[in-house]
Amino acid sequence: MSKKDKKEKGAKKQKGVGRKISFSRKGKSARGGSPARGGQAASGGKEKQKKGSARPMSAPRRALKKSLFLRFSVAEQVFFAKRLSFLIHASVPILDSLHIVQRQTKSKAKKKMFDAIINDVTNGQFLASSLGKFNKVFGDFAINIIRTGETSGTLDESLVYLAEELEKKQKLQRKVFGALIYPALIITATLFVVGLLTIYVFPKILPIFASLDFELPITTRVLIWITDFLTTWGLLIGGVTIGLGVLAAWLIAVKEGVHYIWDRVMIKIPLLGKIALNYQVANLNRTIGLLLKADVGVVDSFSIAGDTTNNIAYRKALKAVSESIIKGESISSQLAKRPNLFPDLVSQMVAIGERTGRLSDTFLYLSGLYEDEVDNLTKNLSNAIEPLLMITLGVIVGFIAISIITPIYQVTQSLNP
Repeated sequence: MSKKDKKEKGAKKQKGVGRKISFSRKGKSARGGSPARGGQAASGGKEKQKKGSARPMSAPRRALKKSLFLRFSVAEQVFFAKRLSFLIHASVPILDSLHIVQRQTKSKAKKKMFDAIINDVTNGQFLASSLGKFNKVFGDFAINIIRTGETSGTLDESLVYLAEELEKKQKLQRKVFGALIYPALIITATLFVVGLLTIYVFPKILPIFASLDFELPITTRVLIWITDFLTTWGLLIGGVTIGLGVLAAWLIAVKEGVHYIWDRVMIKIPLLGKIALNYQVANLNRTIGLLLKADVGVVDSFSIAGDTTNNIAYRKALKAVSESIIKGESISSQLAKRPNLFPDLVSQMVAIGERTGRLSDTFLYLSGLYEDEVDNLTKNLSNAIEPLLMITLGVIVGFIAISIITPIYQVTQSLNP
């Protein structure tokens, strides 16, 4: 064989080899690399992906994409990734795997979505390309991890890894919500007890106090005024409060400017604000770190991370950082300009990561650090708020009790010979 033939053969061989996914933990052979067969070369897949993404979206698919019932919770995303990974790892063809996952779905909207995905994959599109048409359901982070697994030929491992990371995110969410449940229950119980005593119990004994021929204590008079006020205006105040709450929630959901102000205020609330900030920093650092490990570019990683968060303040900040990186500015300098969103430790560690060329490891280290911080804060939140809540509840109930008992005691004293 001539040198020219050898060179051509070597070039063809090199072209056909997919990139090994950098976060792969196993050195075994690739599975699930193609949309329909499981062994298609990366180069050919990319061509088909481009063709598939260029097709105009049909009217039924557009309607499906806008469906209000088409939502995937984090738990459902974990289930999807785990089940699909298990099937592909077991050498089940990807089309059969998608059909199996579809049959386990009860929602009609989700079944139609899987019909569209299966149809795309049958026509030769990559799975990530088809999922990208439902990016509001699956999220840009998951789609990019799957795309990397397909192009590298390690789709099953990428799905396992995706499921693990989504589970970590879910656990972090549960910790935050779990920490807020106890204070919410105490506050609700306090309001219920106060309402029960002032609106239903106290008015029943109010005629007795009115018939007494002596001046009532100041606490009792204040309680009578509160009872009269709530009896007269209570329903109106409750209705207005609920209406304002619904209006505020609607404005936050619809108006980006209002949502932005709300997100900025949330991270400044004592105790809760620190939890919210650390939660966002932990999630965003993990997303960026994983995307960088998956060979996604720095600019795209920041842009995708911005799309994965519901916090408008962080989304705008990450988009601005992404645009500044394109202009040649360093990541650490841009993060340092936003100390209210990114603590000094983040910008300092990122500066070290930039100098050492280990940005992905730096972001993942920071995510673990701030996840531990969220864990500690959520554990201490109940301990910090519980005394304050109990004191407040005790003062309110004590005030009502004194207001009722004091005039009764005065009556019994006046009856004694």
